[in-house]
Amino acid sequence: MHLRTGKRRTLACWHDSGRFRSGRGGDRLARMTPDTAAYAGDRLPFLTAHLPGVGGAIKRYDADFFVEELPLYEPSGEGTHAYFTIEKQGLATLNAIKLIAQKLGKRPNEIGYAGLKDAHGVTQQMFSVEHVDPAELEQMDLSRVTVLAVNRHTNKLKLGHLAGNRFVIKIRDTITPALYSARPIFDVLAARGVPNYFGPQRFGARGDNARVGLAVLRDDYDEAMALILGRSSAVDQGDVRRARELFDEGHFEEAARAWPRAFGQQARICRTLIKTEGDTRRAWRAVDHTLRRLYISAVQSELFNRVLARRVTLIDKLETGDVAWKHRNGACFHVEDAAVEQPRCDAFEISPTGPLFGRRMMEASGGPGDVEVAVLSEIGLAKGQVRSQDGARLDGARRPLRVPLAEAKMDDGEDDSGYFLRLSFKLPPGAYATNVTRELCKSEAVP
Repeated sequence: MHLRTGKRRTLACWHDSGRFRSGRGGDRLARMTPDTAAYAGDRLPFLTAHLPGVGGAIKRYDADFFVEELPLYEPSGEGTHAYFTIEKQGLATLNAIKLIAQKLGKRPNEIGYAGLKDAHGVTQQMFSVEHVDPAELEQMDLSRVTVLAVNRHTNKLKLGHLAGNRFVIKIRDTITPALYSARPIFDVLAARGVPNYFGPQRFGARGDNARVGLAVLRDDYDEAMALILGRSSAVDQGDVRRARELFDEGHFEEAARAWPRAFGQQARICRTLIKTEGDTRRAWRAVDHTLRRLYISAVQSELFNRVLARRVTLIDKLETGDVAWKHRNGACFHVEDAAVEQPRCDAFEISPTGPLFGRRMMEASGGPGDVEVAVLSEIGLAKGQVRSQDGARLDGARRPLRVPLAEAKMDDGEDDSGYFLRLSFKLPPGAYATNVTRELCKSEAVP
């Protein structure tokens, strides 16, 4: 019996014995499209490629990476929603939400938040919850979480309710005492802007979120399932690696049992494949809605990175046909005469943008539009194929190719752990601090 994707027969097979054979679908996709990680990580071109980096590593210790969320507005002091600011260490935002919700007897989706933060580091960020006594929040005792302030407001805090983020980062293990070499790079970023690449965390721990999304957009659900549940790699260890190997061997039932408790979704998808006799499209619909959207939006992010990679050395130069971004309010407009608008770009009032493809996206024209069509062609997609898919809605948007590096300061010093180069700066919402550190280090500067 062949796997059923709802539209066509595929190269993968479901055997009467209940075993799955992945066939050659993955090889076919790899031959037809370039590696979607081709512009990922240290292969993304630098704005300051002409200046040597200092090497080094960030997040060697949690205290080396401090992030403070800057709220879009302050709570009013009245209302049914309690706003509370926490400091967390070594804990991702969504994991913190689970712990807080459990402590308060709430569901995780009842906890409002403005932004997602990585587990590695120390973060101060605000949350909200309705119909909870502020005194209960003030007394809340959780490991790795400290409540700093509590207030009231009239609405739930929502994703995007941010003015930006302030960072204090220590870079360790540099090639030499780094201040002298790093200063010219930092000055270029402060003057011309920081390349607004999507960071590696956007593409998942295995770096293949965009490949999953690409497979789905091409209706290749066999390939999507193979990536989500199989294809073990060096990042997979222990029971996770074993579960992926069992899936690749076609042992769905054993794979479902092998997934650790924290990977319950993968186990559920395996059981859906068993129940539906290998219908990979129905298995895709068993993926959590938020995760489905993440996979599809990772394709948008990959395409944006490819456009930026082509224009990174000219991120502060407009072209006729661009869609420009107003940094004051995020509004966009078409550039009809680049020479007329360039002075505003020089003053960092506006910047060229790249595409987040979707049905409502403003399209560039002329040379910029040609670049955007070209990157779609590189991975075998047309404009209409980057679309909403099985409930993962993609309206599309524009994203500036650069962001301002505000309140930028740099110094160096030593502590009990040795020499460090310290950076302090502010970035707007959605911008990645690692785009600053990678320019300075000329590497990903990973832990």
